[in-house]
Amino acid sequence: MTTRRHALVVDDNQLNSRLAALFLERLGWTTVALDSGEAALQALRDGGFDLVLLDLRMPRIGGEQVCQTIRQELGLTRLPVVAYTAHSMPEERARILASGFDGLLIKPISFKDVKDLCDALPLPS
Repeated sequence: MTTRRHALVVDDNQLNSRLAALFLERLGWTTVALDSGEAALQALRDGGFDLVLLDLRMPRIGGEQVCQTIRQELGLTRLPVVAYTAHSMPEERARILASGFDGLLIKPISFKDVKDLCDALPLPS
């Protein structure tokens, strides 16, 4: 029997986070949707996630800062963290990936985008 995978979806826009969560759930994931970087960091301190989809533009703490905290302060260097953003210029993509993200989803996302991401990342089976 396959262990369920757990994803954390972080976006201050509830419609965006719900859509991403629905796509992941359709792929067999359980999800938790949160609306702030602070809440995400607390959830990650508690553990139990196999993937994080992280919006870049959120109030107070942006996604890049949250990702750096995940990597440096929490020490979660092997946890796949994916930027979830509307920014798609090539120079932005390079900067985003260089800041510690494992992948990038460009909004608006489709089910195929999420499936392709899950197929490409080193995730638990």
